[in-house]
Amino acid sequence: MRLSFIFSEVLVGLKRNVSMVLSVVLVTFVSLLFVGSAILLQMQINGMKDYWYDRVQVALFLCPPDSEAPTCAAGEATTEQKDAIRAALDGQDLAPYVEEVHFEDRAMAHQLFEEQFEGTSLAGTIPEDQMQESFRIKLTDAEQYEIIDEYFSATPGVEEVVDQNQLLDQLFSIMNVATAIALAIAVIMLLCAVLLIATTIRLSAYSRRRETGIMRLVGASNAFIQMPFILEGVIAAVIGALLAALALGLVVQFGVQGWLQDQAASFELISLGDVLLVAPVLVVIGILMAGVSSVLTLRRYMKV
Repeated sequence: MRLSFIFSEVLVGLKRNVSMVLSVVLVTFVSLLFVGSAILLQMQINGMKDYWYDRVQVALFLCPPDSEAPTCAAGEATTEQKDAIRAALDGQDLAPYVEEVHFEDRAMAHQLFEEQFEGTSLAGTIPEDQMQESFRIKLTDAEQYEIIDEYFSATPGVEEVVDQNQLLDQLFSIMNVATAIALAIAVIMLLCAVLLIATTIRLSAYSRRRETGIMRLVGASNAFIQMPFILEGVIAAVIGALLAALALGLVVQFGVQGWLQDQAASFELISLGDVLLVAPVLVVIGILMAGVSSVLTLRRYMKV
């Protein structure tokens, strides 16, 4: 009997404040959409780090004919210089740091360039004789790039030592900033949602002050009187959270997996399974947000 009465009161409250409830649903939807996006973006960043850091290489670019680098004063890297560099990479000094080495000549560099930019305006723009030869080094520990850099920075025949790890760090730093911005917007929207839920509950309690006064007179407890109002906020917030999860699922399924995965087929992007992991988190955040704001509001304004 008590449960049926509580749910009937919840329905009455939802019907009386349809516009306010819709406002709570929408602001919760938007705020949790940003929260979910930030979580999924961070999951993608972590997945990309695991993928790329396992494949990161250090490149020793050899001197081309017209280089102005001090180590290229004698002109293009000679066969003797290449042999000396190869011997150093295969030597005992660097053995603990170097896992694998392969030489990339102009023909191979040109082929990889054409494959990478196939179908773009860059394809066919650089002839093979202008490509730069290099040694590609896979390290046992990608963070020990400085050892290779110091070892070959003054070696004749080596124009430049490039660590792909540094380029990746810059990319991931930008993506982390994007995650932080999304979280900041989400926090602002969550605050707006909390304030709107508090206002909605307060108006609902005010419109039913006679009923709550009668319930208090007949001995109803505070928890029993407040429960319908709390459930109103929780229901609206849960609907918003579910809509946010649904929107994220549609974007991931048809945007990320449907289109973006074809453009980045070399590594795995976030999937619908990741959204299913995030969805309960959004629902819990919505419930806590609505529940806490409702309880605090009722404690202050609902004194019969």
